[in-house]
Amino acid sequence: MAMKPCQKFSVSDWNTNNQLLCNTAENERAISHDVRQEAQMLRNETFIQTKWDEQDTRTRLTNRSEDIRRWIDNLEKGLHDVNIEIEALKLVKDEAERAVAATSIPLEVSKECLTMRDGRRSNDLVRDPVEIQLQCEMETSGKAQQVLQKSVQQIFEQLCLLQEARQQLEFDLQNKKEALDIDMTCLNFELFSPEVSLKPNSTRVPSGSTTPQQWEQFSHYNLNRALEEVKASVHLREATMVSIAQASNELEAQRVAANFALRKREHELKRTLDELLWQQKNTKTEVEEMEADVRALEEDLMAKMAPLKLAQTRLETRTYRPGADLCRDQAQYGLTDEVQQLERTRNELKQKLAQSQSTLNVLYTQFAHINDEIACKTHSLTLEKHVLEIRHRLSPSLEKSLPLTEDNHSMSEILTHFKTQHSDLE
Repeated sequence: MAMKPCQKFSVSDWNTNNQLLCNTAENERAISHDVRQEAQMLRNETFIQTKWDEQDTRTRLTNRSEDIRRWIDNLEKGLHDVNIEIEALKLVKDEAERAVAATSIPLEVSKECLTMRDGRRSNDLVRDPVEIQLQCEMETSGKAQQVLQKSVQQIFEQLCLLQEARQQLEFDLQNKKEALDIDMTCLNFELFSPEVSLKPNSTRVPSGSTTPQQWEQFSHYNLNRALEEVKASVHLREATMVSIAQASNELEAQRVAANFALRKREHELKRTLDELLWQQKNTKTEVEEMEADVRALEEDLMAKMAPLKLAQTRLETRTYRPGADLCRDQAQYGLTDEVQQLERTRNELKQKLAQSQSTLNVLYTQFAHINDEIACKTHSLTLEKHVLEIRHRLSPSLEKSLPLTEDNHSMSEILTHFKTQHSDLE
């Protein structure tokens, strides 16, 4: 039976193949050993890194929680201060509103006095010291009302600002408490807590995220704004109480000044009336004398007409001299000078007459003006007496009508308390 031919390897090939297999096995085992060693090292490193990262995260969460607690304490203290200040400011607002209602009497009296004095006639309707004082009294009363009303408005606006600051603090405080609860929940999570699970895209940055600097700046801004509003409110309360006291002092001082000016004006009117009567007498005498001077000037002017006619006639007649006798002799020059002198004299007399007549007209006007002034002053004197009677309605002091007694002491104590409190906050 014939055998099928096949390829056979030599002994050397067989030995070589066995050796190659052994070498390959040793190399693979060496590689496997290296991989196992590296895997062991990687397991150790990742275990340590994972433990370290978890501990570092826990530390960071703890620090973050402490920061939040610190801000919660600061915000709660600021909120407490704002609440106290709001109540104190409401008290001052009530005080200012009562003071506004107490300044109407001086305003009404001064307006009535000014209306009465507006009945003065002609140029006697002047802005004299009494007018100034009465207007000043009216302005002082009106200004006091405006200032106090403005203070009330400012207090109202400040209350709104304080309430806004309080609302912002409450909002920030609520957010921080919620954030603290969340961070504390995260701290309480363990590796095998039931809530722990894989989350999709957990490393995303949520919309509206802030940096730590922005987070702290936000709370800084809210707290500083609240403290600034509290300080502004304290200053406003102080200014309001000062305004109330100042209104009382200014109105009383203005009442005294206006009454003094009225009495002084009454005396001046009497003295001026006497002076006008004396001026009336002297002006009448001067008018009579000026009328006599005007008549004398008119007579002198008429008297110069005849010499002028004579000199001009002589000159004109001598122009008819014949031939060489029409000579410009000394007589010709003398007549010419005489005519020129007479014309100058007449011109001077005319000018003086015009000036005298003008002066006389001024005297007539002045005399009539003096008579009008006497009537005006008499009428004004009567009005001033009526004004003095009207002002008797004012009480000697306005302090009784302004609420500035016992409440001021309590408010000063409140102001002192808040000054001390907010100096500690600063």
